[in-house]
Order: sequence, then C-alpha cells, then structure tokens
Amino acid sequence: MRTQRAIRRLKTDPVDDSLMLHLIELALKAPTGSNAQNWEFIVVKDRAIKAKIGKLNMRVWKLYGGLGKWLAERNDDEPMRKILRAVQWQADHFEETPVVVVACLNAVIPPWPSLMASSQYGSIYPSVQNLLLAARAANLGAALITLPLWSRFLARRVLGIPWNITPVAVIPMGWPKGKYGPTTRRPVGEVVSLDRYGNRPFA
Repeated sequence: MRTQRAIRRLKTDPVDDSLMLHLIELALKAPTGSNAQNWEFIVVKDRAIKAKIGKLNMRVWKLYGGLGKWLAERNDDEPMRKILRAVQWQADHFEETPVVVVACLNAVIPPWPSLMASSQYGSIYPSVQNLLLAARAANLGAALITLPLWSRFLARRVLGIPWNITPVAVIPMGWPKGKYGPTTRRPVGEVVSLDRYGNRPFA
C-alpha cells in the first residue's frame, strides 16, 4: 500500500495467463453490495482490440490532456507536467500494453438516483483496488483509467459487451519500465476532520 501507484510506462513483455487469473481471483475477494458478486472482467490481449480501445482513449485525451498541459504551463507545475508526460506515453503506446483489463458490472447503472449509482460503483471499485494491489505485489505495473469509457456505447461495441453489462474501469497492466517508489501524500492530519468538516485536531 505504501508503494502502490499508477504505473503507465510498461514493457511489451507478455504477462502469463495464470498470473492474470490469479490476480483477478484476488480481486474477487473484495466485498460487494448484498454479496451480489456481480462483476465481470475482460482480459484484452488482442493487439487490434487494444488499438481500438486506445483510439477511444486518445480521442478524449487530446482534449483533456491539452487542457492539462495548458494549466500546467500556466501554473509552472512541474509535478503535473511529469504526470501528463506519463499519461501521454501511455496513450501513445496503448496497443503495445501487454494486458488491458476491463472491469465491468453485471448491471445497468442508472444516471439517477445517485444513491443507486454510487451503490453499484461500490460493488466494483473495491475489487479494482484489490487488483491494483495484487499487481503491485506481483511487481506488475498498473493504472486505473476511465477515459476509454467516455462512450459506453462505443466501448461495448469494441468489446462485444451486451447492453446489460456496464464497463466501469480500464486497467492497463504489464511489467514496469521504471521502478515503484514510495508515494507522496498529504499528512493524514490535513485530511481528517473530527465530528464536523474542517475541525482538524489531528493536524
């Protein structure tokens, strides 16, 4: 947990199927609402399909990344520029990613009421975090992204997903080019309030 972070620059070396299945098995140990276990995982290894997912990602990244670069330059924000360079690298090399895991819910997520939608997401994101931690334990690099899902209709078409299955997260995964390092985070006292928001006795 102290060193698990988004790793976007990945080698092209393959990831063994048995390892991937083991990691997803660990992801399935996460809790779900009402113990529904209504998750589905698509492991994408086909280069042509990865290229299509990459095109969906790039269509939004050109807009989103352009805005991010402009803001980083305007604010002279070198840490953000570093992140943007890594995301750009991932977008440019998406189809070379050894494995892309698409986490889905066996459900239709309604836009309203928000309580129902948040409940559904609460049944998939714990398993995604398990998958990220399991990847870290296996020394694999991984990152949670959602840009390729800007159009669930197009994502469903690329992956052959039926209408009643909802893609929720995309996790490119492979052996990292660099090293994991300790994550830098705000002190816990800065983010914890006691009894009411803004009361920071632990700061």
